[in-house]
Amino acid sequence: MPMPEQFTELAARVNNWGRWGAADERGTLNLITPEAVVRAAGLVRTGKRFALGLPLDEDGPQIGLIPGRDNPKRAMIMVNAQVMGAEHPFRTSDDRVEMGLQAGTHWDALAHASYEGRLYNGFDPGGITDAGAAHCGIDKAGPIVGRGVLLDVPRALGVERLGEASQGHALTPDDLDAAAELARVRIRPGDVVLVRTGAMALLKAGDKSGYCFPTSGPSMRTVPWFHAHDVAAVATDNLAFEVYPPERDDAQLPVHLLHLVEMGMLQGQNWDLEALAEDCAQDGVYEFFLSASPEPFTHAAGAPVNPVAVK
Repeated sequence: MPMPEQFTELAARVNNWGRWGAADERGTLNLITPEAVVRAAGLVRTGKRFALGLPLDEDGPQIGLIPGRDNPKRAMIMVNAQVMGAEHPFRTSDDRVEMGLQAGTHWDALAHASYEGRLYNGFDPGGITDAGAAHCGIDKAGPIVGRGVLLDVPRALGVERLGEASQGHALTPDDLDAAAELARVRIRPGDVVLVRTGAMALLKAGDKSGYCFPTSGPSMRTVPWFHAHDVAAVATDNLAFEVYPPERDDAQLPVHLLHLVEMGMLQGQNWDLEALAEDCAQDGVYEFFLSASPEPFTHAAGAPVNPVAVK
């Protein structure tokens, strides 16, 4: 099924192919310049730190919707082992883990999505095989540090959580502007924007089904907003990142395609923004230094991350 005309017109408007050269595999992360990082470092004033990653254990958010995207399974492979021999006092313990790289708090690589033979910057999706992604893997992202901005949409709209039991809330540019106005911030080129929908409260309460479906999140209408503001990357506090079920039956996960394929912009999912949002509401400061580098799995379509916001 071809993509609808509304989608293809929007794709052409926000396309970044060639903007950073024909060989580029980092996309909008190029907007996080050394100068932007230096400015972001100046946001550290109190030393307060907020870990935004979910615990890595078997009680994670996955409930089997995507086969193989399993919650982490950790096991010991050595327990106080005498690896140096019985005559030495040294003992050691080691672990191993098996998990879907996108099971918990993670970044999607640009190789995570393609359509109609399109992968970011014109690379061939055929280069993604059982061996991994020849181009646009998460290892090409490199370190991600810079200015983070929290857009707390539910608080800006005066509700605890977006969406209803049967339908997610499709975020609009007006929603994002309202959250930016609440935060008294101006989005700058190279910012990493964290969008709170309030969904994480469901997961923390043990309602995994409610957390997984439906989801509130960015709609196609927000894509030009992120493009116009030259945002470097976006993360949300839900499972699907974007609104799901989608707004149109003929365009499944269209925001994934527009962000990852056309714009070359990383997407983050399952970020725990609750403690950070509460602190931002208390002190009125919604900008911070953000450290959010993915684990550099070679040729991977995504990777876990333990983001830390420092205020």
